[in-house]
Amino acid sequence: MFAIKLTLILLGALLYLVGSGCWFFWIAPRLLVGGETTDILYAFVGTCGWLLITFGFIIHIIKTARPTTGARSDP
Repeated sequence: MFAIKLTLILLGALLYLVGSGCWFFWIAPRLLVGGETTDILYAFVGTCGWLLITFGFIIHIIKTARPTTGARSDP
C-alpha cells in the first residue's frame, strides 16, 4: 500500500512540474510574443489557473500531513 501511495505522489509531482515547465517556458511565452489582446488574456487566465492549481496542491499537502488541524474536540 505504501508503494502505491508513493508512486501516486511522485507521479503527481512529476506531472505538476512538467505542466508548470511547459506553461512557463513554452506556452505562455508564445502567447505573450504575439502581443494581441486575446493572447495576453489567455496568458493571464492560464497563469491564474496555474496559481489555483498550485494553491489547491499546497492545501492538499497540508491537509494530508496534518489532518486534525482545525478540528475541535469540544462538543
